[in-house]
Amino acid sequence: MMRDITDSVVPGYQIAVIGVAGRFPDAAGPDAFWELLRSGTSPIRRMPPSRQDLMGVDLSKPSLEDEGIWHGGFLEEVDKFDPGFFRVTPREAAFIDPQHRLALELAWEALEDARIVPGQMRDLRTGVFVTASSDDYAILAGKLGVSAITQHTLMGLHRSMVANRVSYTLGLRGPSISIDTGQSSSLVAVHLACESLLRGESEIVLAGGVNLNIAPESILRVARFGSLSPDGRCYTFDARANGYVRGEGGGLVILKPLARAIADGDRVYCVISGSAVNNDGGGPGIAVPDQSAQEEVLRLAYERAGVDLADVQYVELHGTGTKVGDPIEAAALGAVLGAARTTDHPLLVGSVKTNVGHLEGAAGITGLIKVLLALRHRELPPSLNFEVPNPRIPLEELNLRVHTELGRWARPGEPLTAGVSSFGMGGTNCHLVLREAPRTGEVSLQPGDVVSPVSPVPAVV
Repeated sequence: MMRDITDSVVPGYQIAVIGVAGRFPDAAGPDAFWELLRSGTSPIRRMPPSRQDLMGVDLSKPSLEDEGIWHGGFLEEVDKFDPGFFRVTPREAAFIDPQHRLALELAWEALEDARIVPGQMRDLRTGVFVTASSDDYAILAGKLGVSAITQHTLMGLHRSMVANRVSYTLGLRGPSISIDTGQSSSLVAVHLACESLLRGESEIVLAGGVNLNIAPESILRVARFGSLSPDGRCYTFDARANGYVRGEGGGLVILKPLARAIADGDRVYCVISGSAVNNDGGGPGIAVPDQSAQEEVLRLAYERAGVDLADVQYVELHGTGTKVGDPIEAAALGAVLGAARTTDHPLLVGSVKTNVGHLEGAAGITGLIKVLLALRHRELPPSLNFEVPNPRIPLEELNLRVHTELGRWARPGEPLTAGVSSFGMGGTNCHLVLREAPRTGEVSLQPGDVVSPVSPVPAVV
């Protein structure tokens, strides 16, 4: 019988987020992303001509002019990359999936944000847990024909390389794992990264995910599955909910045990105090969410965190704006968190997908970065596109409230606590519990927790 990790982990474990990098539509970094969120802005638009050229599509053709398909949140210049900086030859770079290139850039930016000289990482057991859950570049490369296959094609397109290339480039010897659980992948990556730290397998980790939508075939697959909103919007928990709009971007966080982060003098954005993963396991359909499974993953995450359910002030929803998924997610939250509080303090909820769209494999890390910024700034940004509640979501009965305006946390005088959810289309559910960073003097280190700061060494790429 497999031993559950809770057998060896003290409830309320503390993992510090000490570095953050993110790139989202109209937001080239976390600071710009925060301004986009707090201003209630959405960069969703029709596919720009530059992207149409890259994808090789002509939207003037009636056969491709399906309503809603060609709207989304797009990154600029995804075909641009500085191979020399990462010691990659220009010829090889042309065959490297742009998602892998983006992960490299975000890894470097996250280290800069954490004030870590990349060369330092060689002396630590550094893990990399990253996801890229699509193969769009491989689809485009396949159209070039057999003659275009070179010695760089296999390594450049293989999905496992999204983590491995980061580890190779930075000289990291810890676990290097590319993860794909569908749309929950990047949050699962953070969960697994925390477990690696708790086991002592890693001393520090990079975790997150990236997503680019650059092949028309992948857009059509999602559309014909029935997931896309014809309006090109995510109407999370709203009566207009009719699917989601796709988004691009990604993010990475750098994690370290809180005790070590305090000893090293790191800046701490927030603390991950618990997490859980499960699967719907035999629900009504492989792509249909299961309420009881979502309730279970919520309870397990907060049990592991040692957090009273009534103390949770906000949950960042998976919140895609689909007709089936939203009511099930709301019902599970109401049964677990809504029922644990008084009616005068409903649980606040929202979805970053209403801003930048659904980043699919990178959706979870996008929600996590939104929440850690909200914790750090002690403000809650608005969830957009909400006017009339979905009739299948009785918000008052469930004791939930969609947060629609920029404002303070519900109980700013208490330690801020929030949850982040992310669900995969095959039923892999993940929930993380985040708490605000401790103020000076709030953490008492045990003798065994204190470690000497790492001595800086010259940067080596």
